[in-house]
Amino acid sequence: MKADNQKEQSYYLIREDFLPEAMKKTLEAKALIERGKADSIADAVQMVGLSRSAFYKYRDGIFPFHAIVKERIITLFFHLEDRSGTLSQMLAMVAEAGCNVLTINQTIPLQGKANVTLSLNTSGMKEDINVLIKRLKSLEFVEKVEILGTGA
Repeated sequence: MKADNQKEQSYYLIREDFLPEAMKKTLEAKALIERGKADSIADAVQMVGLSRSAFYKYRDGIFPFHAIVKERIITLFFHLEDRSGTLSQMLAMVAEAGCNVLTINQTIPLQGKANVTLSLNTSGMKEDINVLIKRLKSLEFVEKVEILGTGA
C-alpha cells in the first residue's frame, strides 16, 4: 500500500468556464513565459494580474489541454447530417491538421443523421487541438463534436 505522499495522481478534464480565475490567469502567465512575451515569472504574473503565490500554487498542477494530448490518442464523437462527401471532408481537415486517423466508426444514418467516432494520433499535429475542433464544428453538416477521451 502506498503512503499518503505517494498517492497515485488523478487527472480530470474540465471546461475552462468552470476554472477559478486564478487558475485561468496561471495558464495565461505560463503561456506568456513559453512564448517569450514575459522575461520572468514576476513580469508574467503582473501582466495577467495574478499574485506570485497563486502562480506558484497552481503552476505545476494545471496544463492546457493541447499539452496533455500531444503525443497521444484522442477520440472525437461527431453528430452529422447525412450528406454525400461529409466524411471525406472531415478526414481531409483532420489530415491537414497533421493527425493520423487510427479508427473510424460510423452508424447507419437514421432520419438524415449519422454518428461518427474518430480515434486520432495527435503526435504530428501542426495546430492546437482546440483550433481543429473549432474548425470541425464550423462545417455546415456537423451538428455536434465532443471529445470522448484521450489515451497514451
